[in-house]
Amino acid sequence: MVEPVPPVEPVETLAPVEPVETLAFDREHLWHPYTSMTDPAPVRLVTGARGCTLEVDGREVVDGMASWWAAIHGYRHPALDRALAEQAARFSHVMFGGLTHEPAVGLGRRLVEITPEPLRRVFLADSGSVAVEVALKMVLQHQRALGRPERTRVLTVRGGYHGDTFHPMSVTDPDGGMHALWQGVLPSQVFAPQPPAVGAGEAEIATWAAAVRELAAGHAHELAGVVVEPLLQGAGGMWPYPVECLRVLREVADEHGLLLVFDEIATGFGRTGHLFVSELVTPDVLCVGKALTGGYLTLAAVLTTDAVAPGVVMHGPTFMGNPLACAVASASIDLLLAGDWQAGVRRIGDHLAAGLEPLRALPQVRDVRTVGAVGVVQLDHDVDVAAATDAALAAGVWLRPFRDLVYAMPPYVISDDELDRLVAGIGAAVRAG
Repeated sequence: MVEPVPPVEPVETLAPVEPVETLAFDREHLWHPYTSMTDPAPVRLVTGARGCTLEVDGREVVDGMASWWAAIHGYRHPALDRALAEQAARFSHVMFGGLTHEPAVGLGRRLVEITPEPLRRVFLADSGSVAVEVALKMVLQHQRALGRPERTRVLTVRGGYHGDTFHPMSVTDPDGGMHALWQGVLPSQVFAPQPPAVGAGEAEIATWAAAVRELAAGHAHELAGVVVEPLLQGAGGMWPYPVECLRVLREVADEHGLLLVFDEIATGFGRTGHLFVSELVTPDVLCVGKALTGGYLTLAAVLTTDAVAPGVVMHGPTFMGNPLACAVASASIDLLLAGDWQAGVRRIGDHLAAGLEPLRALPQVRDVRTVGAVGVVQLDHDVDVAAATDAALAAGVWLRPFRDLVYAMPPYVISDDELDRLVAGIGAAVRAG
């Protein structure tokens, strides 16, 4: 079981926070994700965080989001704080062009050790979207190196989400995703049907597989690779699907000379109950991010096999291999592997499954599902986000519903009492939304 976060001594605030003034400036000048600047949605002020709780609008609430699935160890963990401070005392950043440093080398060594054997080459990116961007560049460059420059399209599945930069947007679901605005501007990709749900029978999986094989065969002359979120589609709909579908995609990629890319930015580092889903089916290219630094700093990585690694990758972010991010990422990986993270994830999943199941009886609930340390309640309508958020906060929980989903991906160190509060908060949000 993952141990709860030990208490941390409070630090002095550098300057008093004036909530009214702060929120007024925010509303007037700051964009927030997927939010209008001219008619902004309400935001809450965070003034502190520790363990699995945030101080929001002056009250302590359980964070059911782990800061968009990244803060797996909770907040202000002493080991991660220490790693960050010790590296900052040495140097905070140097360019990665022509230089290297121990934090980057140490992180690369850890990633090679904990991912499947063929994945030996590491590109350090600065966000999940950029990692997918780089992976798709590698896929296209690989085909060019083989003398097949006409292979410029990517096969993926509906229901997916891969980020907000242009190539990742192009492989995100074009209808149900968030990027329909950009149709006609983005590269045109090839979309197979969404995989069947977990628990689907052999016949349903076989029907899906036949459709994928037919689509791949028809476009093989122009396809460069296949990209999917393995086992769990995240921001596209929190949709878990069977591992057999990944085996089909591996076979399709091999049959047609395509590279298989797994986007494990959301699923990596234990979230589904596997350290990486890539342990079950090995891709040619693996993208990781989010929980990589335990939620402390933005960092992602792309791992490839020797066969894929191109001679030169024409990509080099200013903050590539940032020493602070690499140091805290190594500490986060060490912290995760030092504890019984699998038991912790099972504990969270079992608690969420038992606690959320009664919500299935509500007339507005379409489905309840869990996978690993993820709990999802799907409604029969789009959630009233403002009402659901207010209800959850009143129950002492921070949630961020989207579309027709009220869901939670809490830190792994969440206690049973906090899980009880989280379940109650989800229930309140479902009833209000």
